[in-house]
Amino acid sequence: MGYKEITVKLPPDYSEEQLYAQVAKAEGLQDFSVQVLHKSLDARKKANIHWLAQLLLISPEIRGEAPIALPRLEIPCCTRKEKALVVGSGPAGFFSAFVLQKAGFETTLIERGSEVRKREEKIRAFEQSGVFDPMGNYAFGEGGAGTFSDGKLTSRTKNISLEKAFILESYIQAGAPPEIRYLAHPHLGSDNLKKIVRGLREEFIRIGGTMRFEAMLTDLEVQNGRVACALTDQGAIEADYYVIAPGHSAHETYRMLIANGVGFRPKNFAIGCRVEHSQALINRAQWGREELPGVKAAEYRLTSKGDGKLPVYTFCMCPGGVVVPATAYADTNIVNGMSLYQRDGQFANAACVAGVNLHHLLGREVTALESLDWLGALEQDFFRYGNGYQAPFCRIADFISCQEPTENAQSSYPLGLIAAPLWNLLPSEISASIREGLKEFCRKIKGFETGIIMGLESKTSSPIQVLREASGLCSGFANLYLVGEGSGYAGGIISSGTNGIKAAMHIAGAYE
Repeated sequence: MGYKEITVKLPPDYSEEQLYAQVAKAEGLQDFSVQVLHKSLDARKKANIHWLAQLLLISPEIRGEAPIALPRLEIPCCTRKEKALVVGSGPAGFFSAFVLQKAGFETTLIERGSEVRKREEKIRAFEQSGVFDPMGNYAFGEGGAGTFSDGKLTSRTKNISLEKAFILESYIQAGAPPEIRYLAHPHLGSDNLKKIVRGLREEFIRIGGTMRFEAMLTDLEVQNGRVACALTDQGAIEADYYVIAPGHSAHETYRMLIANGVGFRPKNFAIGCRVEHSQALINRAQWGREELPGVKAAEYRLTSKGDGKLPVYTFCMCPGGVVVPATAYADTNIVNGMSLYQRDGQFANAACVAGVNLHHLLGREVTALESLDWLGALEQDFFRYGNGYQAPFCRIADFISCQEPTENAQSSYPLGLIAAPLWNLLPSEISASIREGLKEFCRKIKGFETGIIMGLESKTSSPIQVLREASGLCSGFANLYLVGEGSGYAGGIISSGTNGIKAAMHIAGAYE
């Protein structure tokens, strides 16, 4: 059997029969099979939009050796007496616990929120009633914040091929579509993620892991640089190793860690708002037509230097998605975006944020605790504006011209909109930078100014960063690890999951 790698151009709505016919004609083959290695959409020329696919051909008619397979993540499995406690069931926490259990540790995973089915019911009730539930919301619960935020699997982190492959294969085994192995911009969709995180939990329990929901970490008992015990609202838990993956929203967990001697420093982050348009408008701008058979929905990624001010960019673009109330606490108002797997909703949304350095913005040195205070106060200001969870909004054209908004607008946001001079709710330097960024985005995407801009987008990443070693071990501690977005060293599903895996592999003795 021989092997050959080729790259082909395919129409957006190609069928498997067309693929095989094109390869057979181009390569002169009759008996062969095809494995897709990588596939990306080339939409640079609207008159010639096509898939660019890298294929592996397998045929007795080919002379060629098989490509060298990438090594797999080798988890050192052995019988151990040591116990591990992992806090947080997002990608970082889950994959840390999953690897530790596979490595032979007696692993307990606790999550402050509800399991995914119960969590979904509570979110639905929140969106219908406006009554916030701390146990079931978009920030906390099984799978972390990512369970209800589209499930994008792209990552710019380097040297993570082993961990990334392990994450992808684990997702596929739990029910994810196999295409995530090769698509340039793979995503799972929040509808799939709800099933996937449940499948992962069932596998974790099957191999001997213990998982507790609605169990919140409240404190640590620390003795001479070692955590001796974790205190939760379900009682104390003793372990040999402690891995905390709090996510980017658990401010009271940050404060508890700081009070116990864990070092943090402020870091650069980004805040802004979320923009929303009709998906048809984005499709026309990107493709030159409202529909493109074979492709779900058009995406965009925009950047601006802000005319010498703060850098502005779009983030977490959700084609065919909805804007959701992503608040983590009852007295704050925050928005985020999500899409289902088919991405077939009426609207497109994306965060539009400015990069922030609080030392520069406030004109003085700030501590980690002051960073949390500043961000929390801003999130509370947005809640107080409408005395609830309606999203303050205006049209993008109004934001650019600082024209007082008066009319309502269609939106996917479930708890309603309230007209607001949004530029006055943000710090002036951030507003000015976003205004310049929006002007540039309007030049890049036709009709961009007709969309709306809403709410506060404040959870692109944590505003603080833990002082730790590369392994994730907190500085000054012998058995406490902080991983994922809450550590300030990761962002998104893949990089957060990788962060958790690396800590687990270090604990298991596989990584230095």
